[in-house]
Amino acid sequence: MNGTTGAGGQGKSVRVLLAEDQGMMRGALALLLGMEPDLEVVAQVGSGDEVLRAALEQRPDVALLDIEMPGLSGLEAAALLRDHLPGCRVVMVTTFGRPGYLRRAMDAGAAGFVVKDGPVEELAEAVRRVLRGETVIDPALAAAALSAGPNPLTGRERDALNASADGATVADIAVRLRLSESTVRNYLSAAIGKTSTRNRMEAVREARRQGWL
Repeated sequence: MNGTTGAGGQGKSVRVLLAEDQGMMRGALALLLGMEPDLEVVAQVGSGDEVLRAALEQRPDVALLDIEMPGLSGLEAAALLRDHLPGCRVVMVTTFGRPGYLRRAMDAGAAGFVVKDGPVEELAEAVRRVLRGETVIDPALAAAALSAGPNPLTGRERDALNASADGATVADIAVRLRLSESTVRNYLSAAIGKTSTRNRMEAVREARRQGWL
């Protein structure tokens, strides 16, 4: 823990990195967390692309990551931290309490998943708990994730949907993913069927709503 003695101990504060794309929200969270006697926000970033660099520079004990950010998502940033800075514990802090996001966050190595509408005292306590080695998950979201079941989309089906989100043609997607057009059509068709939608744009919206993309 970079020389800290833990929450409530003497010595250095717990070092926190905060990643949130909305400037006002980021500033408010940093201010409120900084009022906690044992927490110190050592880095604030507004995009997923900045997370790893800031973490390697500041060596935080805990990273609080929003999910939907410019550049890399918080989920992708969490996976990078897991691979390059495994000593940093990750807590996802999001408005979007979607069951699919929870499963993906755990797969990316996150130790916590909380929603933004809770009191800051609960967020501060989540930081302390993950430092003690606990896993902290919003109870309502945990129950929803258990009832929702696993993500039905394969990795390639998710890739095809993501590539089609901007209205790209099948030919464009095939080039982007280095696949044949027939293979792309098969992936999109499978994704449409699994999301019970009528076309790929509806499939993208439904998969995002469920947190599968």
